[in-house]
Amino acid sequence: MTSAPDTVPAPQVQPPASPRRMGNLRSMVISMLVILVAVLAWVAMVPRVREVSQPAVDVTSVARQVRQETSWPISQPQLPAGWKATNVRFAASRGGLRTWHAGYLSPEGNYVSIDQTVVTGAKGTSDWLSARTSGGQAEGDLIAAGKTWQKLSSRDIVQRSLVLRGPVSRGPVPRDTGASNLVTVVSGTAPYAQLAQFAEALEPVPASWGPVPAS
Repeated sequence: MTSAPDTVPAPQVQPPASPRRMGNLRSMVISMLVILVAVLAWVAMVPRVREVSQPAVDVTSVARQVRQETSWPISQPQLPAGWKATNVRFAASRGGLRTWHAGYLSPEGNYVSIDQTVVTGAKGTSDWLSARTSGGQAEGDLIAAGKTWQKLSSRDIVQRSLVLRGPVSRGPVPRDTGASNLVTVVSGTAPYAQLAQFAEALEPVPASWGPVPAS
């Protein structure tokens, strides 16, 4: 008996790629490269905002307006370089009391503000102080700008405050309306030491100003 010879299948020969198919692939690659280059060029030309600039806060102008309108012996801090004014206003606060407010950001990133108003009566003072200090609790006293300030700390948020009853400026009490009833709160996220430095920088806002010097 004879066995059938082993048969080995012949290798399949792939047909050569058609020139038309190669051309379509090459065109697609070129098109993608052209689109990529165009997108990169567009991105390079579009201006990007590196820093959002905030309009300058003019604390002095508002302070002058408050001083002239109310005759209150309000104060404004004269701070060293690095401090930035962030907000200022004169408006009615809780309880309807008009309040002079100016807020600043320290070089270390701490927020510190001054609030001043004229109040009469223990109830009005207590309500206003509670709102300004976020329900601050007494923690003793400290001396700043030659005055004794009461220290308060909020239990709800990170806020420390210094409270002064009466005018901030040294020397005799001014005869301006409300001088003896003026209440000042210096508060913020800063430690008491920095709040004291802020209080030391407070200067009385003049009642009047001379002509603006020519530049």
